[in-house]
Amino acid sequence: MAEQEGACLIRGDGGAALRAVLDRIADKWALLIVATLDRRRLRFTDLRRELPAVSQRMLTRTLRNLERDGLVSRTAHREVPPRVEYALTATGRSLLAPALVLARWAREHGAELER
Repeated sequence: MAEQEGACLIRGDGGAALRAVLDRIADKWALLIVATLDRRRLRFTDLRRELPAVSQRMLTRTLRNLERDGLVSRTAHREVPPRVEYALTATGRSLLAPALVLARWAREHGAELER
């Protein structure tokens, strides 16, 4: 795809589609949770252990948002004690590749942006 055509994907609707997606995935924890769920399903307590800086409230809120948006699935097992597991959906897994490209770009250019 020519560079010009790629830019049209961003400008085509005034950037509305891209902004809507970024608003949903670019909060402080969403991409970290998606990356943590890469390759395996995890219980809530395991996610908390993997991401100690996130509060229980924010983890719950972000997981609910990711589930609402179809990026994460939640499975509640009827056991004693109750067990709930989270996993990436196919859409959530498809987010990893573009997120990695953005992460590489951020590492490469982050210092420039800070200056």
